[in-house]
Amino acid sequence: MTQASIAGMDDLRRAWRAANLAPLWESPTAHKPPPRPDPAHLWAWLKLRPLLEQAMAIASPAAVERRVLSLVGANPRDDEDEATARTISAAIQMLLPGERARPHRHTMNALRFVLEGGGACTTVDGKDCPMEEGDLILTPGWTWHEHVHKGERPIIWLDALDVPLHLWLGTVEFQPGPVNDAPVTLPDAAFAYPNLLPDIAMVARAWSPVFRYPYAHAQNAVAGAPHGRDGARRVRYVNPVNGGPAMSILDATLMQIDAGQGTIPFRANTNAVCCVVEGEGETRCGDNVFRWAPKDIFSLPQKNWIAHKASNGPARLFMVSDRDAMNRLGFLREEFGAGG
Repeated sequence: MTQASIAGMDDLRRAWRAANLAPLWESPTAHKPPPRPDPAHLWAWLKLRPLLEQAMAIASPAAVERRVLSLVGANPRDDEDEATARTISAAIQMLLPGERARPHRHTMNALRFVLEGGGACTTVDGKDCPMEEGDLILTPGWTWHEHVHKGERPIIWLDALDVPLHLWLGTVEFQPGPVNDAPVTLPDAAFAYPNLLPDIAMVARAWSPVFRYPYAHAQNAVAGAPHGRDGARRVRYVNPVNGGPAMSILDATLMQIDAGQGTIPFRANTNAVCCVVEGEGETRCGDNVFRWAPKDIFSLPQKNWIAHKASNGPARLFMVSDRDAMNRLGFLREEFGAGG
């Protein structure tokens, strides 16, 4: 290429930039190979618990709205990236006896999985949801919710939200209380019997009319579940009206690994955050291998080969993932290793 043609190309590129155009064939990302999967990370409860105690001593919901410590992933993309696993933000929230977290609502879906304590209550669109260890509480996008603690010791739970996805889509909205225009809700007793639903017209919503899933029910269900393709027993928290996910975008499951058993390696393009409910064991996620015990939390970033193993008895793991989002978009990809 001659000097004249080079100068001409430089002029053309400046003209393209001035017109907010860019040649795709010169893009550094157009044919870039996919990056290596993000590394997994484990937050050990033995290390977390003293730090939570310090947070309870220095911060009050009356001043900071929510006493929350975010679980930031091991490979943040920039200084503002506080995601735990790409599309999922997980955090630990704490309330002391007598405290209240004021009502608000937001477009982001959220769930609460109780790690320690009891005696608190989350109110979702006017429905009271008691909080005890192992319970799952849903606060779907744009539902009013507040937390009130009338117990005798601190209560601590895992939050999981689809905040990173909403930030990317530009759909983040927030509204503080007081509560207004809350919809009519039905008591959970209306949905308490399998295969039977109340014979009334129901407004179709993207979430379950049941906001609280007691752990006693979930652990009995998973104990009786058949072994899945990977060798684990697994139940999904579902919407009793249509059998779909309890809440759109975020999928919640409870997995049981029988004593001394392990799972077949599994890989997907989904992201997940996992919390140990009962038992001890080991997880391999890509290049990372870590031992876990009750209340430990770990991330499972997409495209890593993953395998779990229980030791010293059966183990149960609560898992929240973006599988429903991937499936709805038609992007879901899952594969099993040898034996699957």
